[in-house]
Amino acid sequence: MSAVAAVVAATAAAMGAVALPAAAAGHQPARPHRPVVYISAVQADSPGRDDRSNRSLNREWVDVTNGSRRAVNLDGWSLSDEDGHTYTFRHYRLDGRSTVRVHTGIGRDSRTDVFQDRRNYVWDNDHDTATLRNDHGRFVDDASWGHHGRD
Repeated sequence: MSAVAAVVAATAAAMGAVALPAAAAGHQPARPHRPVVYISAVQADSPGRDDRSNRSLNREWVDVTNGSRRAVNLDGWSLSDEDGHTYTFRHYRLDGRSTVRVHTGIGRDSRTDVFQDRRNYVWDNDHDTATLRNDHGRFVDDASWGHHGRD
């Protein structure tokens, strides 16, 4: 009986190997399509007290990452919230495999950090959506947090 069971198990394994999806055959599972440039992280709730100081405003940020090897010209691209507050990138080139942090407050732009130069918070702590659009206004990516449903 054990020899028959072994033959059945071997046959089932052989047939299963043919019918299994690629993920089970040792390949990485397919991930949903991620754009080349995407929102990789958000710090919507500035750590500490929300006292509207420039330091507190700049501790609220969104990271935008270029996952490709080639640089991407972000001139004219925009980052906005649900209320329509919009930051537009000006004369900014994001190197390949790198990230730029978009701070809410005032500061001096660099290769790794840009500043919206605002005196008020943009991102709602409890819920919001950061939306990235290209220079033609087309949707590229978004990131949401909190409760967005209607009661």
